[in-house]
Amino acid sequence: MRLLESDSLVLHSFDYRETSRIVRIATRDAGVLSVIARGARRPKSPFGSAIDLFTSGVAHVRVHPSGDLHSLTGFDATRTRSELAGSLARFTAASAISELCLRFAREDDSGRVHDAATAVLDSIGTATPGAVPAIALAGAWRVVAELGFAPSLDQCASCHADLAPNDAVTFDHRAGGALCARCARLGKRGRQLPAEARETLRAWLAGEESMLADPAARRAHQRLLREFLEEHLGDGRPLRAFVTWEAQASAPRLAADHA
Repeated sequence: MRLLESDSLVLHSFDYRETSRIVRIATRDAGVLSVIARGARRPKSPFGSAIDLFTSGVAHVRVHPSGDLHSLTGFDATRTRSELAGSLARFTAASAISELCLRFAREDDSGRVHDAATAVLDSIGTATPGAVPAIALAGAWRVVAELGFAPSLDQCASCHADLAPNDAVTFDHRAGGALCARCARLGKRGRQLPAEARETLRAWLAGEESMLADPAARRAHQRLLREFLEEHLGDGRPLRAFVTWEAQASAPRLAADHA
């Protein structure tokens, strides 16, 4: 049985039997793991609040080579991120990032997804509620890029012809990005991606900041990301946290009440 000690991020947890918890963690060295924290629900548990949602720390794991559930023997918390629960905008955005990692980063062992996810959660935690959607969108697209599934924006995703850099394009989720006019006509599917939205998406994928002042533009970008994930990376199951995030963004007064 191999012992693993790795920087980790708590993505999800739930009660298991009377005294334990099952915890999903994104590790820097072994991708996303499911671990059992035995005794975590006992009053004098050594885990305490160390395995709360969105907490970062060093996980100590006994890796079972023949199973998908490993044993968490310790978790040395280094950052709790309690600020993510301070507003509905922060919490729903952070939950969408967590869902992205849970669903698509299982086999990543490079540490890049872990690092991208922790960076965006830190940024969400210090952002004003109005700035959260753009920061979360940028971070989510960076995670997608680290997974190796970034959409094509400057070459046609179908025929690979170069695209004019400042033009509006047709974005086809199934093809994997922007299409030239000819391929767009042949395919007869996809949605229009205005030049400004294309430039914003290009900046996010490059790790640059690009804010969105228009609520309608934010919602359109959220929908674009969710549809891309469901088509290009999905397994047929709905992305529930993304749907909730979109719904919250469509209710600005509710978001303000919880800021």
